[in-house]
Amino acid sequence: RPFHVEPTNIVSVNDDMQRVTDEASAMNKRIHYYSRLTSPADKALIAPDHVLPAPDEIYVYSPLGTAFKVDNCTDGYGKNSSLVTIFMIWNTMMGTSILSIPWGIKQAGFTSGIILILLMGILTLYCCYRVVKSRQMIPLTDTSNWEFPDVCKYYFGSFGQWSSLIFSMVSLVGAMVVYWVLMSNFLFNTGKFIYNFVHDINVTDIVPGTNGSNKVICPSAASGHLPQNRSVMFSSGNRTGFELFEEWWDKSQTVPFYLIAVLLPLLNLKSPSFFAKFNVLGTVSVVYLVFMVTVKAAHLGIHLEFNWFTENEFFVPEFRILFPQLTGVLTLAFFIHNCVITLLQNNRNQENNVRDLSIAYFLVGLTYLYVGVIIFASFPSPPLSKECIEQNFLDNFPSDDIMSFVARVYPLLGYLARVQLLRQFFGNAYPSFFHVLILNLAIVGAGVAMARFYPNIGGIIRYSGATCGLAFVFVYPSLIYMISLHRAGQLTCPALIIHIFIILLGLANLIAQFLL
Repeated sequence: RPFHVEPTNIVSVNDDMQRVTDEASAMNKRIHYYSRLTSPADKALIAPDHVLPAPDEIYVYSPLGTAFKVDNCTDGYGKNSSLVTIFMIWNTMMGTSILSIPWGIKQAGFTSGIILILLMGILTLYCCYRVVKSRQMIPLTDTSNWEFPDVCKYYFGSFGQWSSLIFSMVSLVGAMVVYWVLMSNFLFNTGKFIYNFVHDINVTDIVPGTNGSNKVICPSAASGHLPQNRSVMFSSGNRTGFELFEEWWDKSQTVPFYLIAVLLPLLNLKSPSFFAKFNVLGTVSVVYLVFMVTVKAAHLGIHLEFNWFTENEFFVPEFRILFPQLTGVLTLAFFIHNCVITLLQNNRNQENNVRDLSIAYFLVGLTYLYVGVIIFASFPSPPLSKECIEQNFLDNFPSDDIMSFVARVYPLLGYLARVQLLRQFFGNAYPSFFHVLILNLAIVGAGVAMARFYPNIGGIIRYSGATCGLAFVFVYPSLIYMISLHRAGQLTCPALIIHIFIILLGLANLIAQFLL
């Protein structure tokens, strides 16, 4: 779309004229990039012709299409401060992976889990740095609007373009499936609570757990006896009606299908702007989650016992052969490589990109480490075993506080999947209602199938993370770097060995997910 800038700020001083020109140029480049994320008819990311943000305003965009205004955080010419840039990266990376970090530490062992979080953070940061530098190594005059998939297309042709699309879809669909499982879980618990409250039913779950006000439960320990959603009624109520409710309100067999009636119509909307307004709950939910973990740990205390290689009834060894399950989760937890160029290109001081990216990764790793270590250490063993830590650690608490965490992003993820896939095939993110409906039915079908037959978010996260991470984290950044060095005649043997080793690590990470 054409943009018109009123020449009210243009003065006779050459420096001021250049600043205004640079401001308009930077704005046009940003608008051009974000307009590619929507259909031509969608105005969610397209500013009106007569509107240009004032010099003291900046609108921060997330990869999901969310925009929010940050005041007094720019240099007055549309560039983000380092603080805003760091926050953007942190906010974009934080997701449902945080719910599976304590489970991953349990699978790897406490000591090896901490080591792996640190090592994976460093490794993915280095690969992310290679992604940022990849565009700068292309000998073209203007690559300012390029993202990493464009870089892949430059080096690998149509194969790079389509393979990057496929691996991006793996991460998006994987995230959507996880949200469907989480929302099924939340909807089930909410419906059950309402039914019990309305019918004045006193129900005690057949799930082992601790006593007291800070109850911790072990749902997996009851799975061998009765389904997790079954209950025993001790007092008033119609037993026949209760059993009928239990039959029609089943956690895996019925509730995932009920979500279709709510979410499928939302996914078929042309614009995600209404739902994007709720994305701010993502930051609130992470802050709330850290607060909740801190309070729980303060009440439960620390329960640790170091058994380096042997396992007992209540504790797990410090080092376990199942550690690749944690690396698979961490690959997605630290995944930002397909959009990091966009997040950094509007940094006020481009020379600080490496520093700001490193600080953001440090804060993300610190958040994951804090939540994972605190939950694992405070889990009450005894009386419960550390093996009871669930793939979604919130399932270890009889609480429905995950509403803001699970209900905020799914329609946006579905919209972004539609934009990426349909635009590649038909050149339009909304070619017709029929095309969009077919795509959404396929995505919803995948979510329902997983919630029905494999409702394990830890497994879904590690499989999708290791798959998309193989391309965007390990293979493409290393290959592009080696090709660039080779073309410049600067490829050395140590650089070749190191980056081939990184590629092999990514391949081993993916293979291990299917062997353990």
